[in-house]
Amino acid sequence: MSSPAAPRVTFVDKLAERVGAGSPVGLLLKLLFLGVVNALTLYAILTLLPLRQWTPLVVVITATLALDVIYLSKRALPMKFLIPGTIALLIFQVYPVLYTGFIGFTNYGTGNVLNQSQAVSRIIADGITVPEGATRYGATPLVDIDTDELGLLLVDPDDGQLLLGTGDGLEELAEADITGEGIERVIADRFRPLTLGEAGQREAEVLAFAVPIDDPDLIDEGAQAEAISVQTFSSAAVAIARFDYDADRDVIVDVSDGTEYRPVDGVYTSADGATLRPGFREVIGFANYQEVLTSPAIRGPFLRVFLWTFAFAVLSVVSTFVMGLGLALALNDPRMKLRRTTRSLLIIPYALPSFMTALIWQGLLNTSFGPINRMFNLSVPWLTSQAYAGALPKFSVLLVNLWLGFGYMFLITTGALQAMPEDVKEAARVDGASGWQILRQITMPLLLVAVGPLLIASFAFNFNNFNVVFLLTGGGPPIQGTLTPAGHTDILISYSYRLAFQGGRGQDFGLAAAVSSIIFLLVAVFSWIGFRRTAVLEEVNR
Repeated sequence: MSSPAAPRVTFVDKLAERVGAGSPVGLLLKLLFLGVVNALTLYAILTLLPLRQWTPLVVVITATLALDVIYLSKRALPMKFLIPGTIALLIFQVYPVLYTGFIGFTNYGTGNVLNQSQAVSRIIADGITVPEGATRYGATPLVDIDTDELGLLLVDPDDGQLLLGTGDGLEELAEADITGEGIERVIADRFRPLTLGEAGQREAEVLAFAVPIDDPDLIDEGAQAEAISVQTFSSAAVAIARFDYDADRDVIVDVSDGTEYRPVDGVYTSADGATLRPGFREVIGFANYQEVLTSPAIRGPFLRVFLWTFAFAVLSVVSTFVMGLGLALALNDPRMKLRRTTRSLLIIPYALPSFMTALIWQGLLNTSFGPINRMFNLSVPWLTSQAYAGALPKFSVLLVNLWLGFGYMFLITTGALQAMPEDVKEAARVDGASGWQILRQITMPLLLVAVGPLLIASFAFNFNNFNVVFLLTGGGPPIQGTLTPAGHTDILISYSYRLAFQGGRGQDFGLAAAVSSIIFLLVAVFSWIGFRRTAVLEEVNR
């Protein structure tokens, strides 16, 4: 009796086994996924290369190669699950932190957005003007018969000199180079005049057209002439370059008077302090951090804002935790009726979007039209009072944040209470412990071990709780006598926003990034201390 034939193994099955796909369908899905990833990578490479964005280019290529190697190997099974999350972490968490830290060491902001070569080109281009005594020509817009490119027929009104101007430069013409009459004329055997309809359709292009001067001998202004630019449909004039760039010395020279401008902190500056704009991005070291810590205009408000930020974060965590815990303890009692319904209702403030709730509270607390004042016939400036360093607006911010945050604390403490073993509490009751003693010596230590990291996370969140402050009070009321915009309810993140966008000198991203980096370090230190305290609690409970 012959044995059954072994099943035939195809090439596709072998390939699927080799790359860890398991089956031909799995192989197809894997190749489809990698094909999409590599196609997107190719598109990114073609986009980033002309822009010379080398860092993102290296990151994209490295990440794609890592995905290809890992997903085409049957040995790296754990990495297949870890690598997508790791790449997302690097892109959306690590990179923004590092980039913000880098910006804090630069002068990036209004007036310093371009790189140095772009800034020099812009200064030179902006310095090209038509001086009062420049040669002016009669001009006729032309179009190339074959390529449809623009040109200019120029006539010097003084001596009748004829010139043909194209995007490549100037060319002297003789009268014989022009044949025909009117719109039937042909210039240099390849150009014809634009008709009125064509000139109207290409108006912007014609008025922006300029002829570079490649042969200075053809122009009275000689080497000073930069281009001949169109002024109207029938005239053009010689434009003179005011500035010249000496790349060897990195100096911009004003050719009219010889003044030299050298780069100083990202701005080309002359010896007498005159500057040329725009400036350029430049690494300036710790200058932004020094300004935050030493400038009287920033240091005074910064210290006040920092103290209020710390107090706001601590009071927010304490108030929401106490209220959430109190409600959780009350509703954890089996004798309470309608516990599920009540719990569902208490989650509503936390479930609603915070920005919408903050705007509703802003209306409720309005001094003139707010329902709270009108209901009790009051005129209390809940959000604008300057008394006692803005004590009332600060109380209002804490009140609204309590409304927004107690639901979260109620949820986590309810879960922690329900997970606690009842036999421990029952044993304490048998030993004669009171309800207060059970709460203080048993419930709270066990609860804090469970929710301690979440309290630290809540502190970090409230340290940067931009929404409530900005939407409720806008950081106000303003602190009187400060040289930088700062309010009594500003926290560090809203203060850095003011410095970046409302400082009166445009957008100062470098300074704002420095403040953001300081906030990051402060939160990291406070979180580290908090986790150390949580570890102590865990040791005690062991």
